[in-house]
Amino acid sequence: MNKNAEAFKAYLDEKDIHVFEVEELEGDSQQTVVFRSHITTEGQQLPTAVILDESVFALVRVQVSPKALTESNQLELLKLINEESAAYKPFKLYLNRDGDLMLDVCLVVDETLKGDTVYTMFSVIINYLEANYRKFMKRVWQGD
Repeated sequence: MNKNAEAFKAYLDEKDIHVFEVEELEGDSQQTVVFRSHITTEGQQLPTAVILDESVFALVRVQVSPKALTESNQLELLKLINEESAAYKPFKLYLNRDGDLMLDVCLVVDETLKGDTVYTMFSVIINYLEANYRKFMKRVWQGD
């Protein structure tokens, strides 16, 4: 396990947080470790991952909506994603190759990953999703 993952695991153990499944990726040159959980908003459980490797970056990734992109909502959904990504500094919203609506937050790790920093970002993400999830889903379902 890489040092960032070890630091995050130690933080979770210290705080008695047991909501993550841990997966070490086999044969990965960066020794990537994925901590999987979910964020609940509007009654929906959104798959969430903290992705840690040997680089100076830590990634928090949330799947906002699976299979969000359709032919009928493409233009409006892309416009919304672009507007939101431009307006909110910490977030990058995008559609992955499967058409899932994703939200990424990239954190820079100084020397050692600080679990409190990751958890502060979770709070920011949750507040953002609580305020904006319906707007996203309205665009996703547009044209259905």
